Amino acid sequence: MHIWVDADACPGVIREVLVKASQRTSIPLTFVANQHVPVPPNAHINSLRVSSGFDVADDEIVQRCEPNDLVITGDIPLAAEILEKGGQAVNFRGEAYDNATIKATLTMRDFMDQIRASGERTGGPKAFTAKDKMNFANQLDRIIAASR
Repeated sequence: MHIWVDADACPGVIREVLVKASQRTSIPLTFVANQHVPVPPNAHINSLRVSSGFDVADDEIVQRCEPNDLVITGDIPLAAEILEKGGQAVNFRGEAYDNATIKATLTMRDFMDQIRASGERTGGPKAFTAKDKMNFANQLDRIIAASR
C-alpha cells in the first residue's frame, strides 16, 4: 500500500498524523500539491509538486494510484475515481468513501453546487475539531492494520 495525499487542502494536523503513521509503519507516503509541502527527512515520505491548474494534483494522484493504495482527500470526484481503480479513499475527518455510497455522495455534492450557483448561501464546512483528528487517526490505523 502507498498513501497519497491531496495536500492542497489537507489540514496540518492530518499531515502530522500521516507522517507519524508512515514513520511508524514504513508505509510510503506522498503529499501531492501545486505548492511545496515540507516533509521530514525520511526515505518513505515524499512531496510531489505539480503545476498549478484545475485538478492537476487530482489527475496526478489518479494516474499514480494502484489497487489497494489509500488516498486522503476531501474531493469527492477524486475519491470516486480512486474507488473505480480499486483503491481506498478517506476524507480528512476519517470518513471512508465506499462503492456503495459514492454515487449518492456525488449526487449530493452536485446538488449543493447547484444551490450555491443559484446564489443561495449554504455556509462552509464545519470547523475541524480534535474529535475529527481522532476519527481520522483511528480510521487510518484500521486501514493500515487491515493491509498488513
